Amino acid sequence: MAETATHAAGSQPEGGKRDFLKLTAGAFGAVGVGAIAWPFISSMNPAQDTLALASTEVDIGAVQTGMAVTVMWRGKPVFVRNRTADEIKQARDVPLNELKDPATDQSRVQRDNWLIVVGVCTHLGCVPLGQKPTDMRGDYHGWFCPCHGSHYDTAGRIRKGPAPANLAVPTYTFLTDTKIRVG
Repeated sequence: MAETATHAAGSQPEGGKRDFLKLTAGAFGAVGVGAIAWPFISSMNPAQDTLALASTEVDIGAVQTGMAVTVMWRGKPVFVRNRTADEIKQARDVPLNELKDPATDQSRVQRDNWLIVVGVCTHLGCVPLGQKPTDMRGDYHGWFCPCHGSHYDTAGRIRKGPAPANLAVPTYTFLTDTKIRVG
Protein backbone atom coordinates (compact mmCIF):
# COMPACT_ATOMS: atom_id res chain seq x y z
CA MET A 1 0.00 0.00 0.00
CA ALA A 2 2.84 2.35 0.67
CA GLU A 3 3.97 1.96 -2.96
CA THR A 4 0.54 2.97 -4.24
CA ALA A 5 0.52 5.99 -2.03
CA THR A 6 3.92 7.10 -3.38
CA HIS A 7 2.71 6.99 -6.99
CA ALA A 8 -0.41 8.86 -6.11
CA ALA A 9 1.58 11.53 -4.33
CA GLY A 10 3.04 12.94 -7.59
CA SER A 11 5.63 10.61 -9.15
CA GLN A 12 4.87 9.05 -12.54
CA PRO A 13 4.32 5.35 -12.85
CA GLU A 14 7.09 3.40 -14.64
CA GLY A 15 4.86 2.79 -17.70
CA GLY A 16 4.58 6.56 -18.39
CA LYS A 17 8.37 7.02 -18.54
CA ARG A 18 8.74 4.00 -20.80
CA ASP A 19 6.03 5.31 -23.19
CA PHE A 20 7.72 8.71 -23.34
CA LEU A 21 11.12 7.15 -24.11
CA LYS A 22 9.63 4.96 -26.85
CA LEU A 23 7.86 7.95 -28.43
CA THR A 24 11.02 10.08 -28.28
CA ALA A 25 13.20 7.31 -29.76
CA GLY A 26 10.64 6.71 -32.54
CA ALA A 27 10.56 10.42 -33.41
CA PHE A 28 14.37 10.62 -33.58
CA GLY A 29 14.40 7.49 -35.73
CA ALA A 30 11.84 8.94 -38.15
CA VAL A 31 13.82 12.18 -38.46
CA GLY A 32 16.99 10.15 -39.09
CA VAL A 33 15.37 8.04 -41.80
CA GLY A 34 14.01 11.21 -43.43
CA ALA A 35 17.45 12.86 -43.34
CA ILE A 36 19.02 9.83 -45.02
CA ALA A 37 16.21 9.32 -47.58
CA TRP A 38 15.90 12.97 -48.64
CA PRO A 39 19.05 13.07 -50.87
CA PHE A 40 17.89 9.92 -52.68
CA ILE A 41 14.39 11.27 -53.23
CA SER A 42 15.76 14.63 -54.32
CA SER A 43 18.06 12.94 -56.86
CA MET A 44 14.95 11.74 -58.73
CA ASN A 45 14.02 15.31 -59.67
CA PRO A 46 14.91 16.41 -63.22
CA ALA A 47 18.35 17.95 -63.69
CA GLN A 48 18.64 21.72 -64.12
CA ASP A 49 19.63 21.34 -67.78
CA THR A 50 16.49 19.29 -68.38
CA LEU A 51 14.32 21.90 -66.67
CA ALA A 52 15.90 24.54 -68.90
CA LEU A 53 14.54 22.64 -71.91
CA ALA A 54 11.04 22.69 -70.45
CA SER A 55 10.34 25.84 -72.43
CA THR A 56 11.98 27.72 -75.26
CA GLU A 57 11.41 31.21 -76.61
CA VAL A 58 11.24 31.75 -80.35
CA ASP A 59 11.54 35.02 -82.24
CA ILE A 60 9.05 34.71 -85.10
CA GLY A 61 9.44 38.28 -86.38
CA ALA A 62 11.56 37.23 -89.36
CA VAL A 63 9.24 34.39 -90.48
CA GLN A 64 7.48 35.75 -93.55
CA THR A 65 4.00 34.66 -94.64
CA GLY A 66 4.21 31.23 -96.25
CA MET A 67 7.52 30.40 -94.55
CA ALA A 68 8.34 28.10 -91.63
CA VAL A 69 11.05 27.54 -89.05
CA THR A 70 11.99 24.53 -86.98
CA VAL A 71 13.05 24.92 -83.35
CA MET A 72 14.01 22.29 -80.80
CA TRP A 73 11.96 21.79 -77.65
CA ARG A 74 12.46 18.90 -75.23
CA GLY A 75 14.64 17.21 -77.82
CA LYS A 76 11.91 17.30 -80.49
CA PRO A 77 11.50 19.51 -83.55
CA VAL A 78 8.68 22.02 -83.39
CA PHE A 79 7.35 23.38 -86.68
CA VAL A 80 6.33 27.04 -86.64
CA ARG A 81 4.57 28.06 -89.85
CA ASN A 82 3.27 31.50 -90.82
CA ARG A 83 0.40 30.30 -92.98
CA THR A 84 -0.95 32.07 -96.02
CA ALA A 85 -4.62 33.00 -96.34
CA ASP A 86 -4.98 30.15 -98.86
CA GLU A 87 -3.50 27.60 -96.42
CA ILE A 88 -5.90 28.77 -93.70
CA LYS A 89 -8.86 28.55 -96.09
CA GLN A 90 -7.83 25.02 -97.18
CA ALA A 91 -7.64 23.92 -93.55
CA ARG A 92 -11.00 25.41 -92.62
CA ASP A 93 -12.89 24.10 -95.66
CA VAL A 94 -12.30 20.45 -94.74
CA PRO A 95 -15.40 18.67 -93.39
CA LEU A 96 -14.61 17.04 -90.04
CA ASN A 97 -16.11 13.73 -91.16
CA GLU A 98 -13.26 13.41 -93.71
CA LEU A 99 -10.62 13.47 -90.96
CA LYS A 100 -9.14 10.40 -89.31
CA ASP A 101 -8.51 12.43 -86.11
CA PRO A 102 -11.22 15.14 -86.25
CA ALA A 103 -10.16 18.60 -85.06
CA THR A 104 -11.08 22.01 -86.35
CA ASP A 105 -8.36 24.33 -87.58
CA GLN A 106 -9.47 26.92 -85.01
CA SER A 107 -8.89 24.43 -82.16
CA ARG A 108 -5.27 23.96 -83.26
CA VAL A 109 -4.18 27.61 -83.47
CA GLN A 110 -4.23 30.68 -81.24
CA ARG A 111 -3.78 33.12 -84.11
CA ASP A 112 -5.07 32.17 -87.56
CA ASN A 113 -1.82 32.53 -89.46
CA TRP A 114 0.50 30.86 -86.91
CA LEU A 115 0.46 27.06 -86.76
CA ILE A 116 2.77 25.52 -84.15
CA VAL A 117 3.04 21.71 -84.01
CA VAL A 118 5.49 19.10 -82.78
CA GLY A 119 7.22 17.88 -85.94
CA VAL A 120 7.13 14.18 -85.15
CA CYS A 121 5.01 11.79 -87.23
CA THR A 122 2.46 10.08 -85.02
CA HIS A 123 3.03 6.75 -86.76
CA LEU A 124 6.61 5.80 -85.88
CA GLY A 125 8.23 9.05 -84.77
CA CYS A 126 9.84 10.14 -88.04
CA VAL A 127 10.25 13.84 -88.89
CA PRO A 128 7.94 14.75 -91.80
CA LEU A 129 9.05 16.87 -94.75
CA GLY A 130 7.41 20.19 -95.51
CA GLN A 131 9.35 22.85 -93.65
CA LYS A 132 11.57 23.91 -96.56
CA PRO A 133 10.09 25.44 -99.72
CA THR A 134 11.71 22.65 -101.76
CA ASP A 135 10.31 19.82 -99.58
CA MET A 136 7.54 17.54 -100.76
CA ARG A 137 4.43 18.51 -98.77
CA GLY A 138 2.13 15.63 -99.68
CA ASP A 139 -1.34 15.56 -101.18
CA TYR A 140 -2.73 18.16 -98.75
CA HIS A 141 0.10 20.75 -98.92
CA GLY A 142 1.10 20.43 -95.26
CA TRP A 143 3.70 17.81 -94.36
CA PHE A 144 4.63 14.43 -95.80
CA CYS A 145 6.36 11.58 -93.99
CA PRO A 146 8.18 9.62 -96.69
CA CYS A 147 9.01 6.71 -94.38
CA HIS A 148 5.50 5.25 -94.49
CA GLY A 149 3.48 7.73 -96.54
CA SER A 150 1.55 9.80 -94.00
CA HIS A 151 0.12 13.04 -95.41
CA TYR A 152 -0.78 15.98 -93.14
CA ASP A 153 -2.75 19.07 -94.16
CA THR A 154 -2.03 22.77 -93.56
CA ALA A 155 -3.40 22.43 -90.00
CA GLY A 156 -1.12 19.47 -89.21
CA ARG A 157 -4.01 17.00 -89.29
CA ILE A 158 -3.52 13.47 -90.61
CA ARG A 159 -5.33 13.03 -93.89
CA LYS A 160 -3.83 9.94 -95.50
CA GLY A 161 -1.50 7.13 -94.51
CA PRO A 162 -0.85 4.99 -91.43
CA ALA A 163 -0.41 7.76 -88.83
CA PRO A 164 -3.21 7.45 -86.26
CA ALA A 165 -3.31 11.04 -85.02
CA ASN A 166 -2.67 14.66 -85.94
CA LEU A 167 0.69 16.31 -85.33
CA ALA A 168 0.63 17.32 -81.66
CA VAL A 169 0.10 20.96 -80.72
CA PRO A 170 2.45 21.86 -77.86
CA THR A 171 1.57 24.30 -75.11
CA TYR A 172 2.66 27.74 -76.29
CA THR A 173 2.09 31.39 -75.46
CA PHE A 174 2.48 34.57 -77.48
CA LEU A 175 4.74 36.80 -75.37
CA THR A 176 4.59 39.61 -77.95
CA ASP A 177 3.51 39.84 -81.58
CA THR A 178 6.94 38.56 -82.62
CA LYS A 179 7.90 36.19 -79.79
CA ILE A 180 6.42 32.92 -78.51
CA ARG A 181 7.26 30.61 -75.65
CA VAL A 182 6.84 26.90 -76.34
CA GLY A 183 6.31 24.82 -73.22
